[in-house]
Amino acid sequence: MQRSAKVRFNLLSTRSRQLTLALAVTMAALMGGTAYAQSVLTVLQAEAPRSMDPGDHTASVTSTILEPMYEGLVLRNKDLKIAPSLATEWTNSEAGKVWTFKLRPGVKFHDGTPFNAEAVVHSFARFLDKGRGLAAAGRITAVIASIKAIDDTTVEFTLKAPYSGFLTLLTTNTAKIVGEKADVAGKLGTVPVGTGAFKFVEWKSGEYVLEARNDSYWGAKPSMDELKFTWSGEASVLSMSVQAGNADVVYPLPPTFAPTVKNNPDLKLLNTEGSFVYWMSLNTKLKPLDDVKVRQALNFATDRGALVAALLRGYGTAANSPLAPTNPFYDKSLATYTYDPAKAKALLSEAGLPNGFTMTTAVAQRDAPIAEALQGMWAKIGVTLEIRNQESGVWSKTAFADPAGKQADNLASTIASWSSGSFNPDLQLRPLYATASWSPGGANLGFFSDPHLDELINKGAAEIDDAKAKVIYNEAQKLINEEAPHVLLYSRRDLVATSAKVSNVWMTPGGVVTVQYAIKAK
Repeated sequence: MQRSAKVRFNLLSTRSRQLTLALAVTMAALMGGTAYAQSVLTVLQAEAPRSMDPGDHTASVTSTILEPMYEGLVLRNKDLKIAPSLATEWTNSEAGKVWTFKLRPGVKFHDGTPFNAEAVVHSFARFLDKGRGLAAAGRITAVIASIKAIDDTTVEFTLKAPYSGFLTLLTTNTAKIVGEKADVAGKLGTVPVGTGAFKFVEWKSGEYVLEARNDSYWGAKPSMDELKFTWSGEASVLSMSVQAGNADVVYPLPPTFAPTVKNNPDLKLLNTEGSFVYWMSLNTKLKPLDDVKVRQALNFATDRGALVAALLRGYGTAANSPLAPTNPFYDKSLATYTYDPAKAKALLSEAGLPNGFTMTTAVAQRDAPIAEALQGMWAKIGVTLEIRNQESGVWSKTAFADPAGKQADNLASTIASWSSGSFNPDLQLRPLYATASWSPGGANLGFFSDPHLDELINKGAAEIDDAKAKVIYNEAQKLINEEAPHVLLYSRRDLVATSAKVSNVWMTPGGVVTVQYAIKAK
């Protein structure tokens, strides 16, 4: 997906040695120009963090930074099984609406305040406060009706309806428990306070986030003294930083460079089936995208196979569904939009646009090649795509604007991706397509609304019989495809590059890289 895809590195050539040296200097500056001991793990990511509050963002790269500092009641372990974390045990009522958790005693937040039932109640109650406007609130408010402390080490959740994916929801970054004192002081956005194995040291805007081992941690102690997270949107920097030894872990590795990493004995390539779905969200409140025929035309004008070949170098799958193939409710038989420019032009003519039209899209810098590819494809049917290539922070504000803001901005579309992991279709469909998830409160960036789909999403979430749920979710996938609120693009494999000296780093579904228990050999 990178502009430098055609560059070929021959590390034996003089030119490549010069390039490697130049990039090493660049990365040294990016890392702060410091020579680190073996007890520091450096992680380079594709974008800067959006917040230090786990409830006020929905970005997987931000979650990777926050994961070492925050914990939830339960976690998904290295074997991808749900396991105890801040809760030691739990039960749910026969009706499935009431969940009771026993909390781990003796745990403290990084600021020294005690972890207890009151802290858990506060952490979730802030999502239910409509005045807070937290970015990830929709995930919680759609499911939880109330939460109360039974005693100091017992909390009780009452759900709005039985929800088969409740424990999965609690494993997500959104549901991590935050320090009440820090939250009340209004500091969590920049100064994280959790109970995790690492604690916050510094966030130098535009440069790095530094975390130090929490020597008072209740669980197993990490081997690393510090974690340092940096970021760059440049594909060549992401690739060459790990080759030059300036970073221990790089995520996401651009697919262009995967063969180079794979063939380098000093590096390791982690290549796992991904759960991200990439798409362009269409503003269904803006003409002419309020017409389903126009939205369908854009889907027929998109050559997904070419995108996978050119941008992912084959490390992905053309999308035929809003769910990724890793999801157990994914419908592989669902008819997709074949690449058919003639069909696309016919639909535009039926919509009264025989000569096409002009539309805008907002895209983060790292995803600009997607927009450029679509621009070329859609020109063949008379659609002019005007690209707004934005730094990730600016893009986030643009993408999550409300309907009035996008109307005033004449923003017709946004290119993005989403992953809930591979376990719960509700966390993929509800945030992106439910009426209640319109941005800025959710990730329904195009303000799509269909009462029948809302009904299907709610029915699927409440159904505990997988066979019955699959019928419901198949119908939901078909409806979404037909109404085309998105131009679905592809699912991407998760690629992580590490030094060969680094072990015990793994991916969890949803795109989070777990690094807090990394081991780095000398």
